[in-house]
Amino acid sequence: MSDEKHTLGFFEKYLTVWVGLAILVGLLLGQMLPELAELFEAYEYAGVSAPVAVVLFLMIYPIMVQINFRKIIEAGKSVKPISTTLFLNWAIKPFTMAFIAWLFFSIIWAPLIPTALSEELMAGMILLGVAPCTAMVLVWAYLSRGNMGHTLVMVAINSLSMVFLYAPLTLLLLGVPDIPVPWERVAFGVTMYVGLPLVAGYLTRKYMLNKKGEEWFDNFTENLHYVSVAALLITVVVMISPQSGIILSNPELVVMVIIPLTIQIFLIFLLGYYLSRKIGLTYEDAAPTSQIGASNHFEVAIAMAVTLFGMDSGATLAAVVGLLIEVPLMLLIVRICLKTEHWFKN
Repeated sequence: MSDEKHTLGFFEKYLTVWVGLAILVGLLLGQMLPELAELFEAYEYAGVSAPVAVVLFLMIYPIMVQINFRKIIEAGKSVKPISTTLFLNWAIKPFTMAFIAWLFFSIIWAPLIPTALSEELMAGMILLGVAPCTAMVLVWAYLSRGNMGHTLVMVAINSLSMVFLYAPLTLLLLGVPDIPVPWERVAFGVTMYVGLPLVAGYLTRKYMLNKKGEEWFDNFTENLHYVSVAALLITVVVMISPQSGIILSNPELVVMVIIPLTIQIFLIFLLGYYLSRKIGLTYEDAAPTSQIGASNHFEVAIAMAVTLFGMDSGATLAAVVGLLIEVPLMLLIVRICLKTEHWFKN
């Protein structure tokens, strides 16, 4: 079946290059058409832009069509990968992010930038660390040939956990009172980015297998992943362009945030990968387990940064940088996973 194995083609093999070009297009488009940000804001619900919702649906739907839904039920019964992911996301990741942010902005970069700005940049990084990834991780797991059932289960658990744990952890690490719980944004986002594609994918798969047969279905899905990859590139452009002004007006600060964020992302990935191997997970479970912990829900982080500190704050800049580097770094992690699949006993 097509959901069992997925081979990287030429387009996906050089996806990092295409993503780099998409980032440049997004930055240029945002500068040439600054009214795009206002246009996106005019078509929002629960803080979710309609254009973003459409391209994210197109990114996730082809993946859902190829999932064997029996694996979702099996994944829900697997304690080890679920508990490892929860441990990384909520007991380790927020605190390592807070430490790395403190180390760089209170010690290493402290002589170079004002104290107030350092504190805001540190806050933006912490907001990223307390927001584990949801929908985007489906793409990373798919490209890594990971267990999509496990990934879907963890997306659901992460989203539910965020509603209850985001505010307390943010309050603990930032000390900011009256933290708004992003329940509406999370619920609507999961419905649009995960729930709707999941239902559509399930119905499509069921219809095609029953009416057309397995051979026809495999032929249909053979190149369907290109729709997902193309939508990923469009997503990068759509998300980056409204933030281009913030990114390009502070290039030196962007670099200062990229360095500690990169360290954090790879630290959590490597820790998750090591723990997964240590407790005997298969590669198919280990890849998404480590990727979920490494990636961030930058949409929630950006929204919280704007709410708590303002659009022009260092916190918002740091959260936007998280968006800027998320896709290139996670694609690099996908490559690492594929190259080290033999480390795990399957």
